[in-house]
Amino acid sequence: MHLSLYRKFRPQSFDEMVRQEHVVRILKNQIESGSVGHAYLFTGPRGTGKTTVARIFARAINCEAPVNGSPCGKCPTCLALRDGSLDVTEIDAASNNGVDQMRDLREKVQYPPVNGKYKVYIIDEVHMLTDSAFNALLKTLEEPPAHAVFILATTEPQKLPATILSRCMRLDFKLIPEEDLEKHLMRILDGIGKKYEREAVSAIARAGAGSDRDMLSIAEMCIAYSDALTYDGVTAVLGAADFHVTCGLVSALLKADAADAVGRTESILSEGKAVGVLVRNVLELLNQVLVAKTCASAEKLLSLPRELFKEVKALADGADGKAILRATEILAKTENELRYTASPRIVLETAIVRIATPSQDYDIDALLVRMNALEKELNALKQTGVPVLSTPAPTKTPALGAIKTPEPVSGPASEPAPEPKPQTEDGDLLPPPPEEPMFEEAYFSDGPDASPDRETAEAPRTAERREPPAATPASPALAAAPVIGVPKDAMTAFGMFMRTLRKTCRNGVLVTICSDLEAEFEGSLFVLFTDNETVFRSLKREEHTAALGQALSQIGISEFEVRKKGQPAEDGGIEQLKRDFKDYPIELK
Repeated sequence: MHLSLYRKFRPQSFDEMVRQEHVVRILKNQIESGSVGHAYLFTGPRGTGKTTVARIFARAINCEAPVNGSPCGKCPTCLALRDGSLDVTEIDAASNNGVDQMRDLREKVQYPPVNGKYKVYIIDEVHMLTDSAFNALLKTLEEPPAHAVFILATTEPQKLPATILSRCMRLDFKLIPEEDLEKHLMRILDGIGKKYEREAVSAIARAGAGSDRDMLSIAEMCIAYSDALTYDGVTAVLGAADFHVTCGLVSALLKADAADAVGRTESILSEGKAVGVLVRNVLELLNQVLVAKTCASAEKLLSLPRELFKEVKALADGADGKAILRATEILAKTENELRYTASPRIVLETAIVRIATPSQDYDIDALLVRMNALEKELNALKQTGVPVLSTPAPTKTPALGAIKTPEPVSGPASEPAPEPKPQTEDGDLLPPPPEEPMFEEAYFSDGPDASPDRETAEAPRTAERREPPAATPASPALAAAPVIGVPKDAMTAFGMFMRTLRKTCRNGVLVTICSDLEAEFEGSLFVLFTDNETVFRSLKREEHTAALGQALSQIGISEFEVRKKGQPAEDGGIEQLKRDFKDYPIELK
């Protein structure tokens, strides 16, 4: 009779166990000291050795001469337990989950063991018991006979009642590392005389995902596939898409080529590949690309054939790290969404288009991907010698009146003198003609205008400089700041104003209430409107008006007014009367 690999090579002693050293050490010490408990709870993922350890422990506590805490396998008790004995009873709680089965167990537990010292009850998948069954088991579990030992095994301990959990010694089993799974599989393959490639073993161990039983089940299929265990054979058995085809899809995604990416996706799915399998394959390849980009020992960690690793490394070298992370996060969410959708193909293709078109995505990750792509293009242009416009670094600006025209330097090696800049009769420099601001500089540049040291960037004005026009009553006189260009429409001006205000103002409340304002130009006067009386009174406070004036001055607007909707413009004559006759009340009717 043929036995599966996981049954044929099941460990028979604690020393043969694959990892779980913390569990094995506790049980060995209890056996050697004779302090065996009456109830144990083994929890952990499937295929990590819970039932195997329970069986070894059941034989070890009944063995007449344990060897290093493990059953000897030679004494009469070990031989009797190996052939099947009433002293060790295994119960599948998934099919025996009723109260009647637990009542029957409660009656039989009173009888003493036949061969050994203990009667051991191994209840697998114990979380499947009903509430009535748990209640029937509870009293026996709390105060069992001296010869009874209960071992409860489950993958979902959170489903057990607290009354059961509090009466058991809980031992948690962990997932098995890939390196240990590889060693275990190679020992088995060497034992059965099967030829194999190291990369194929690594692929099987990785597919096992920490479960020894899952790994051996996959290995058995791969062994039956061909005479020798090869990487291509393992890939075919697992149903994965061709590695080179998947690399082409990932390359199109990372290069933001949506048309190519969608075309390749359609081609792969038309061959009969399941949508979920394709998503897992792309996620696995993206993970390998990320490892190759970030780890110096990536070739050893990934354990791929040399030619395949070269392809992964080429993808990693040509890709941006943020683009890899963004694609991984989007596909991970897509994998979860596929469980609840009736149209998995549409969900996948939507995710593919979103990954390949970061320019249409408005989240921060897509913006970072686009910025990194622009930086790469600028660096490539600089290397070819093409002049590239860049925003100048912040520098201290001398007083405008102190700027002098440089004198030409005499001498054979001297440079030609720069052309003198136009000045007024008083020596002031004339402002440059207004230009349409570049979009990138006007909105996204962190030049001198956005520097926090703007106040220190200007020297005091000299006595020779002509006095600037007086500020409006609503705006205190502020030091003028160099500007890129005065905005020409109210919407553009308001956008630049809000961006500058966020950088210069530390009052978050002021920034928030300003975001709901409306704006328009009345000639050169920039008017901010609100229909809320409370907001209007707040903006008219001196410190708030000063903050608004400072932000507006940095974008070239010196005259502004805060106005409530429906309120006429302030009458300059009335305001002058109020200032001239302070002792007399003046009211508008």
